[in-house]
Amino acid sequence: MNPHAIRRIDAWVGKPACFILTVLRRIANLVAPSKELPPAKKILLIKMIEQGATVLAYRAIRRAVERVGRENVYFWVFQENRFILDLLELVPPENVLVIRTKKPLLLFWDLLKGAWQARRLGIDATVDMEFFSRASAILAFLTGARRRVGLHRFTSEGPYRGDLLTHRVQHNPYLHVAAAYDLLVQALDRDPREIPLPKQLVPAEDYSPPRFKATEAERSKVQATLDRLAGKPVQGPIVLLNPNASDLLPLRRWPTERFIELGQRILRDHPQATLAITGAPDEAEAAKGVAAKIGPSVLSLAGHTTLRELFVVYTMSDVLVTNDSGPGHFSSMTDITAIVLFGPETPAVFGPLGPGSKVVRTDLACSPCVNAFNHRFSPCNNNVCMQMIGVDEVYQMVDDALRGKNRLKLDILPGTSAARQADPSISASQAAIGQSVSVDQ
Repeated sequence: MNPHAIRRIDAWVGKPACFILTVLRRIANLVAPSKELPPAKKILLIKMIEQGATVLAYRAIRRAVERVGRENVYFWVFQENRFILDLLELVPPENVLVIRTKKPLLLFWDLLKGAWQARRLGIDATVDMEFFSRASAILAFLTGARRRVGLHRFTSEGPYRGDLLTHRVQHNPYLHVAAAYDLLVQALDRDPREIPLPKQLVPAEDYSPPRFKATEAERSKVQATLDRLAGKPVQGPIVLLNPNASDLLPLRRWPTERFIELGQRILRDHPQATLAITGAPDEAEAAKGVAAKIGPSVLSLAGHTTLRELFVVYTMSDVLVTNDSGPGHFSSMTDITAIVLFGPETPAVFGPLGPGSKVVRTDLACSPCVNAFNHRFSPCNNNVCMQMIGVDEVYQMVDDALRGKNRLKLDILPGTSAARQADPSISASQAAIGQSVSVDQ
């Protein structure tokens, strides 16, 4: 379903629904005042959209598993975003509640079905990991869970979504979301009378994602695909370009002609390299067109690999250049050098956490313009922040990686175990952004 359509439904249907349910909740509290809450035994995590964000939620999911056991953790997600959750192998497949979004009636049916399943399973705690989504707050309330953790706007001018939570958490726009997700789970144990939650230090945790390990059979299969597309045996180095960001946030796209120019320069200076364009299956034609404009030897992988096989490709490749999108986080689970281009969003909050992740950004006065308070829909009509990122800066980083150089000063991610081994004073609140180059033109 179109993200703008989802937003409109969330506003026009969500607002009155949140108001009505809030009134009902307050009447119920007057009739039967709530008693002391027992410890949670079954936790339902609600994270519907964005597979990249699910990678960032890895530590939070693991904390829930540590708290109540793997068999007692459940996850509510859109069907198209389930893959990453299964890849993390933290939640049992049978504990995943799936929502189909292709048709409105299926969407509505699965929402009601999921709420009924949660009640039947005896879910007693929910953690709403969406940023001020009214739908997720409503769903958390309809599960009947006694503990309901999520973001509350308090006195800010944020999106209204009623008063349906028992544990109301203050949104911190300066905190990396990996830490924010983790704190939501930790808030389950806090006193709900504390306003706002959570009144605690940001934990010094390792928020880096787990390593993806491909089997030899998987690598052989992917190698055969690369060889078939190239018409010859493909050897390293392999450079991947991912020119299309998610349709959810098209403002994050670097101009396609920049990717084409970058690819041509890479092939000119590194003729031994194999260059490939990646993308989702529905981007296959566009990816093929970009590959053709760069040169006849360029491969187009869009539509030729499954998402898991794309992870295998990352393990076999040397460099990835991508917009701020899912692949930037997917690749962080491998050892590939990933150069991620940021503009409307800030890497301080949504940056990838892999040891090989490097960020390129511009520091425009209007950036970041995408945030939790505007449902991550910016009013911007001209993404100058992305257009200001020049090919020279990105190419130099690719060239350094291919030549085994590293001219950047920061080698280790703050907030990771490697960083704390190098400097024990580094805490997670210093937060989890990769190597960063600020472009000033």
